[in-house]
Amino acid sequence: MKKIEAIIRQNKLDEVMNELNRHQFFGLTVTPVMGCGLQGGKTRFYRGNEYRVNLLPKMKLEIVVKDLWVEEVVEAVKKTAWTGEIGDGKIFIIDVENAFRIRTEDSGEDAIV
Repeated sequence: MKKIEAIIRQNKLDEVMNELNRHQFFGLTVTPVMGCGLQGGKTRFYRGNEYRVNLLPKMKLEIVVKDLWVEEVVEAVKKTAWTGEIGDGKIFIIDVENAFRIRTEDSGEDAIV
């Protein structure tokens, strides 16, 4: 099993979620996060004073899938989150040793489907 973490633009969340649902990937967690990368941040002006905002709002999606579904999920996220501009985000793939569904006591891949 793999955990896919995707950091994407806020305005792309609905589009990415719709694409994942279209592929019948429903179990995911979404968290608002702040971060910076090559995009760096933005310069803002408030009452005539300039200040720099280094952390920008993003959305973090987490989904655990069977190994054979990783490529399909990654491609769905890449396709829908892409704008071609700096700040489109990142995708991380992490090994998952085990999973448990509390309600049914299922474990392993049975717990994630």
